[in-house]
Amino acid sequence: MKLYRSETDLPMLRLTEIQLHIGQSDKDLAKEIAKRLDINVADLGEFNIFKRSYHVRRNGNINFVYIVDIEVTDENSVISNDKIRNVAITPDMRYNYVARAPESCERPIVVGFGPCGLFAALLLAQMGFKPIVIERGQNVRQRTKDTFHFWDNSELNTESNVQFGEGGAGTFSDGKLYTRIKDKKCRGRKVMQELIAAGAREEILVVSKPHIGTFRLVKIVENIRASIIALGGEIRFGHKVETLNLDNQKVTGVTLSDGTVIDSHHVVMGIGHSARDTFEMLHEKGVFIEPKSFSIGYRIEHPQSLIDTCQFGKYAGHKQLGAADYKIVHHCQNGRSVYSFCMCPGGTVVAATSEVGRVVTNGMSQYSRNEQNANSGIVVGITPEDFPPGPLGGMQLQRELEEKAYFLGGSNYNAPAQLVKDFLKNRSSHRLGSVQPSYSPGIQLCNLADCLPGYAVTAIREALPEFDKQIPGYAMKDALLTGVETRTSSPVRIKRNDHLQSINTIGLYPGGEGAGYAGGILSAAVDGIKLAEAVALQLTNQA
Repeated sequence: MKLYRSETDLPMLRLTEIQLHIGQSDKDLAKEIAKRLDINVADLGEFNIFKRSYHVRRNGNINFVYIVDIEVTDENSVISNDKIRNVAITPDMRYNYVARAPESCERPIVVGFGPCGLFAALLLAQMGFKPIVIERGQNVRQRTKDTFHFWDNSELNTESNVQFGEGGAGTFSDGKLYTRIKDKKCRGRKVMQELIAAGAREEILVVSKPHIGTFRLVKIVENIRASIIALGGEIRFGHKVETLNLDNQKVTGVTLSDGTVIDSHHVVMGIGHSARDTFEMLHEKGVFIEPKSFSIGYRIEHPQSLIDTCQFGKYAGHKQLGAADYKIVHHCQNGRSVYSFCMCPGGTVVAATSEVGRVVTNGMSQYSRNEQNANSGIVVGITPEDFPPGPLGGMQLQRELEEKAYFLGGSNYNAPAQLVKDFLKNRSSHRLGSVQPSYSPGIQLCNLADCLPGYAVTAIREALPEFDKQIPGYAMKDALLTGVETRTSSPVRIKRNDHLQSINTIGLYPGGEGAGYAGGILSAAVDGIKLAEAVALQLTNQA
């Protein structure tokens, strides 16, 4: 049995809704497949797991649910057999875009080396276009050192931190690889296969909620970088794009912070949601930008054992299940929606600021997800009507809230924090309970109502008891809130046309989270592939 189909495999039959009880083995899976096909196990050919998830039943039992691709001697006889349910020809899951760089071709520029820029550069390199990557931060190992130095010593490097550097913000997260985007052209599968080739476990193609974990991502990102360089690409770390060079609103290249000018008529802008100075530069250069909705709130921490018990019952701690996660939402009386964001099982709350004098939180897990606490963002959706006026109004609001959090935390990068029982009663906390904070550099207990708008505080206070009805203990008195969570997504959208170029700046290809076209590692990587395809098409047509 293989975990996933290789690129050279022929079409197979796909069988869905195969259920096994927790604890059953691969041999049991083979028996169930044979039973469903009305054949003997000995007659069952190769089968590959395409997807595996679990389902918690009303009686508390847990079943694993499989989708498998199978090889059989006579496909038509199986499909036409009325006894066999939920079977069909396996669709072609291969990424098939093909383009080759002309012999004489200008080199495209890729700005930013997070998931969007990383995969844009990889695809361009694989097609022979030899991209030049400009990344303001450092390579992933140096960046990791700089980030942990900040967490340990409260000394921020504004160009090398959780937000900036090789791998992007997702490097210091749970490494989540699930998304809701439609993927008819199998770009997402291409991303997964490249990650596996770079060192990720094959299971990311199988499990319903794949994740890699922070430390595993470091080596994977390094290996992808090596592939880009081996194919003729170039990566310049520690260089920030100071100016986008334009001639009559057509891209001619970029000027770096050290004065270096790089000429190109094709610039992919994969800058991430925290590149605020670059947003300001693009706005000043006349690139069309509009404000977009995002969310604000806090991080909440519970004992992971509480979440495991609530979600898995008697199976809590079972090795086949790992640490439990959750996804919850509540629609409030004031018209706001409160929901969990970037839930990190067995993880830590991390300091995610990139600007002096501001505090931002995020969540992170390792592959093992074995830390004591579970944490998640508890955030409130807001719209441009809530911002100061102008295309960068959302960014202005983010900065204001982050400055309040910095002040409440003691003006030393400690984060303001509060017990849930005190937050619900609108009083300051003065001592911790059973839940110990995981945030570094540290926390300062206070009243968190002082660092969010009143409508957000009201909504979260209404939502927490409602969440407790879904997950008993969620509003436990000792659960800890830490503020603030403001960078759930980009506060702007850099609008683009059908050719994936800026609607008013020819040759600029904005993408990923920063441009407002993605929300996570996988969707940003897929968007990077789309941009690479668009650039390749333009360069090929111009040759």
